[in-house]
Amino acid sequence: MAQKPSIPKGTRDFSPIEMAKRNYIFDTIKEVYALYGFQQIETPAMESLQTLMGKYGEEGDKLLFKILNSGDYLNKISDEELQERNVLRLAARLCEKGLRYDLTVPFARYVVMHRDELQLPFKRYQMQPVWRADRPQKGRYREFYQFDGDVVGSDSLLNEVELMQIVDTVFTRFGVRVQIKINNRKILSGIAEVIGAADKIVDITVAIDKLDKIGIDNVNQELKADGLTLEQIERLQPIIMLEGTNDEKLNTIAEVLQQSETGLKGVEETRFILNTLQTIGLNNPIQLDLTLARGLNYYTGAIFEVKALDVQIGSITGGGRYDNLTGIFGMPGLSGVGISFGVDRIFDVLNALDAYPTDAVNTTQLLFINFGHQETAYCLPVVAQARQAGIRTEIYPDAAKMKKQMSYANAKQVPFVALAGENEMAQQKFTLKNMATGEQQLLGADELVAAVCASASK
Repeated sequence: MAQKPSIPKGTRDFSPIEMAKRNYIFDTIKEVYALYGFQQIETPAMESLQTLMGKYGEEGDKLLFKILNSGDYLNKISDEELQERNVLRLAARLCEKGLRYDLTVPFARYVVMHRDELQLPFKRYQMQPVWRADRPQKGRYREFYQFDGDVVGSDSLLNEVELMQIVDTVFTRFGVRVQIKINNRKILSGIAEVIGAADKIVDITVAIDKLDKIGIDNVNQELKADGLTLEQIERLQPIIMLEGTNDEKLNTIAEVLQQSETGLKGVEETRFILNTLQTIGLNNPIQLDLTLARGLNYYTGAIFEVKALDVQIGSITGGGRYDNLTGIFGMPGLSGVGISFGVDRIFDVLNALDAYPTDAVNTTQLLFINFGHQETAYCLPVVAQARQAGIRTEIYPDAAKMKKQMSYANAKQVPFVALAGENEMAQQKFTLKNMATGEQQLLGADELVAAVCASASK
């Protein structure tokens, strides 16, 4: 007996319904990016390990999927080296390429390689899968999609403002209520500076970024374990627990950071973004959250995170400003700001809220029943006419029993079925059945197409 097929752990198949939902997400985000002048790029699934290694830290390097060299890849490896079983050294000799871990490093490589062709500022979006050799668990996959948007080659804070407008527009179109959270890494650096722990900025940001997950007591324990003194931890408490309106928080933190030039710069940047957005107006609330740290240490300015208000789930979008994206490839000083939509989490949120438009999920709008060769020949010109009118149309390929064909329509949730038997053909008509209401109409070809079009436009 043939072995039952399977797929690797941490990967998924997507059904037609799931793909329809995912494409609705992708298409909505792409349309909004296009409104703001962003252009799409793609990069190869595999990159040279020279490009990928050393960009994600020691732990990140371990999660890279490496690809064996083609041909006799053991040719230059001695028996002694094989017996040593030094995995990292062998991998370096046996593998020259790896699957991309994220879209950021390939984007940085792309910008450096194509710098002479790019018009700066360069506004790009990218929607592709990435791979991580992580331990699969609920909500964590080895293959998953990222959907990034970045602006490089501009220091203007108007880019941050536009990215927040993009986020607001996308989730408004989805019909999902969200809260946008904003902070600034310069403010966090200033806080570390004024409590006398400037050298602990990484430890502080990593710890307070977990506040929602582990609570203030555990955060304080982690800060203590990282070497902060009790006095420094105490001085941090009123800052990270600060409440009030955005303006009140900014005014208070500006007082606290009077002696920190870096911190005050962060306050100034944040005030500009928030004031500009207030003038423009957003559909969703935006909140200054001084505990927001975004664990990635390459952020240097504004940082963002988006939370769904009606579904318990982690961040569904995040991002921030970075000052040296391309420095890792020898082109320093190119500033940028970007966001990444969490497609898989957005998928879960829309499922939980049942927020998909019916038209986005139901693929076929009109099915013609097949009664035989003569009836099919009668229907085919109208099938073509319906498709030309933009109606997603099928004709059942076999002259199967009526029950089977109607079951097919029900299974695919087709809203309209057209029938043409001897009586209809004699009158040059079709019977159009509304599958939701059961209502039937006897219509000519033009009337049938118009009726389905009118229903689809409602």
